[in-house]
Amino acid sequence: MHTSAFRIHFFDFVPVDALMALRVATKGWNAAVDALIDEGVRSGELIVHDGKDISFKVGRAREERCKLVTRVVFFLNIMKVGEWACRFAVNLVVVEIPEDVESICDFSFRGYTSLTTVSFPTTLSSIRQGAFNNCASLYNVDLLHTNLQELGQAAFGGCKELKSMTIPDSLQTLGDRVFYNCKALVPSNIDVGFDHDVSAIVAYLCSKQSNNNPDSD
Repeated sequence: MHTSAFRIHFFDFVPVDALMALRVATKGWNAAVDALIDEGVRSGELIVHDGKDISFKVGRAREERCKLVTRVVFFLNIMKVGEWACRFAVNLVVVEIPEDVESICDFSFRGYTSLTTVSFPTTLSSIRQGAFNNCASLYNVDLLHTNLQELGQAAFGGCKELKSMTIPDSLQTLGDRVFYNCKALVPSNIDVGFDHDVSAIVAYLCSKQSNNNPDSD
């Protein structure tokens, strides 16, 4: 059953006639609400409400609609952004991921070619496989304030305009090709090819942060 807070927030996005049809709080309400949210009730908005994973097939079916998306709306109490949840929103520029989200799952924002800015919550602990892969316009990633422990395989691979990244000391796990082809992020003497040394890149980023911090001594 959806909470009262959920329904209040939901009223902002559903036409009045649809609300009248759904006025009785039954299982039918929940099924209809989920369907409306998954498809989006306004052109240009993608609504993420329960963090569930979706299949590649479902993601592909939404591809043309997602190209119209200019805003992602997250409902309260979501602890993860599910697999493929937001893929294909190629015209989205800014994403603000809310507090309480702990995990950004596989390919959640893959291929957001217009994305320039992402705000991450302090609660974040995991960015998984390909989550921001091929976000070719992303130029700055600030994770220093998070509880990040895992960067999955190719999490930021293909982010060719990425010039700045800060990472916390809590980081423990690194997948392969995390920074594949991120040539603007690291100096030319560090390989960002297919078999690059991720640990060397992380060491470089950490040393750069230390050098830029006047209180590090």
